[in-house]
Amino acid sequence: MNTFFRILTYLRAYRFRLAGAFICSVGVAGLSAVYAMLVQPVLDEIFIARNRELLLLLPLAVLAVALLKGAFAYGQAYLMSYIGHWLVADVRQQLFLHIIRLPIRFHDANSSGRLVARVISDVNEMANAIPSVLKDLFQQGLTFVALLGVAFYHNWKLASVVVFVLPFSGFVLMRVGKRIRKLSNRGQEHIGRMASVLKEAFSGIKIVKAYGQEDSELERFSLTNSAFRLAKVKSSQTSAMASPLLEVIGVCGVSVIIWFGGGQVIEGAMKPGEFFSFLSAMFMAYAPVRKMSGANESVQRALAGAQRVFSVLDLDSEMAKDEGKDTLKPITRTLEFENVTFVYEDAGEPALNHVNLSIHAGEVVAFVGASGSGKTTLVSLVPRFYRPTEGTLKIDGVDIRTVERASLRRQIGIVSQETVLFDDTIRNNIAYGRPNASDEAVVGASQAAFAWEFIERLPNGLDTLIGENGLKLSGGQRQRLAIARAILRDPPILILDEATSALDSESEKLVQQALANLMKGRTTLVIAHRLSTVQHADRIVVMAKGTIQEVGTHVELLQRGGLYTKLYQTQFQLAQFEPIPAS
Repeated sequence: MNTFFRILTYLRAYRFRLAGAFICSVGVAGLSAVYAMLVQPVLDEIFIARNRELLLLLPLAVLAVALLKGAFAYGQAYLMSYIGHWLVADVRQQLFLHIIRLPIRFHDANSSGRLVARVISDVNEMANAIPSVLKDLFQQGLTFVALLGVAFYHNWKLASVVVFVLPFSGFVLMRVGKRIRKLSNRGQEHIGRMASVLKEAFSGIKIVKAYGQEDSELERFSLTNSAFRLAKVKSSQTSAMASPLLEVIGVCGVSVIIWFGGGQVIEGAMKPGEFFSFLSAMFMAYAPVRKMSGANESVQRALAGAQRVFSVLDLDSEMAKDEGKDTLKPITRTLEFENVTFVYEDAGEPALNHVNLSIHAGEVVAFVGASGSGKTTLVSLVPRFYRPTEGTLKIDGVDIRTVERASLRRQIGIVSQETVLFDDTIRNNIAYGRPNASDEAVVGASQAAFAWEFIERLPNGLDTLIGENGLKLSGGQRQRLAIARAILRDPPILILDEATSALDSESEKLVQQALANLMKGRTTLVIAHRLSTVQHADRIVVMAKGTIQEVGTHVELLQRGGLYTKLYQTQFQLAQFEPIPAS
């Protein structure tokens, strides 16, 4: 019920339309009761008393009731549908915004496919239910109450039979609803897994085809698809039980009514028209009960989806956890790691272990080491993607936890090995960090990244759509756009994760020159996988098992003959390279 009432809180923004829908529902319910009331004069006055005046008036009355009821029904259906769809759009908007503001830890633990399913599928469960459920709660509930009022008006003793039957119907609905919600929740979990499998297969389609794993991917998909199908079949099986059970309970009540009421008509205690008006009200009341049974199934599915949606909305976003209040100024002195330790959730050993390092403003520092040595984790702490388990990071002596996260990230530009581009124009991809940048600035950044030479050859230039993650461009072109994006942002701190690895030899030389110009006067952190790309760094930090093993220039480290020398020799043992300088 807490989840249901929480959904209803979203209705406040539509309270006037909701009031209009309620008025229309009252009209539909009242006119449905009028239908039942008209049965008595039709039977008693026309068929028994043979009243010719009412023979002319009653058909017109029935037609007028039908027209009014139709108008109210249209207004109610339109308003509830409008409210429902706008409400769901609001929830989906809020959910998406909240997810992209959640910490990186959350995204590490949840696949993008599952998050897509949460935003689309789970919210769709709410979308499919809310318009019809609200409609049925108003219209069918009020209609049932109005028809029950007609029954009590005619004969309270017979109407008491209906009231006696209601708890049995409620028990059936409660048990069926609980089962449906459980199965619906299970089905939504399977949809999340299915979405993950689909996303991985489609995004990696070239690898799938190259390794001939189409059948393997089909098997992975079949497992999740079959599990989802089983959950839906069980849900349908459970919901199919509700209607027959309710009908049996209802028929038992009607049988008692016919037996008792028929006896009163025979004894003369009730008029035939009065009894048939009562019986018509009962038969008409069955339709709202049946529809509310269907609405109950929709409610349970909506609640299952809503619980999953709210479980995400209840998580604290980065902004909620941000303790920083101050605005960070551009770095002028140092970036310092002081006794920094970091442990990933559910990890046995720390990824970083008591790291101490001071980086001067304008210095180019490269981080090298084997996979898992901690270099990427260390650099990821700078934009506060993660918070150190122990220790602090300081910029110009200021603990970065005391500054606004947005203020910190405005000072940082990132170019990663895995280029991230969006299905948009070249202009919007380059200006992603500065949406209001002028065309002149965008062109200047693309020229500095040596991307303008291929951009101007495209039919639509900067307005060219590049497809999902830039699939219409070559690897080198995609990487140069990412570098242009960082150049346009013009940050005082740069993070380069092997930024030239996707380029051919000619492009790499040009971009290395562009990066060299860009890094002048900036504090640059380079995550290096190929040691040949960092030989000219001011300092090279060699890491292993989350600790700093060596620090020095390329020549200094080779002269020491330590871990860096081993890495260098291993990487270039099959290639011809200059001999190690003598000490």
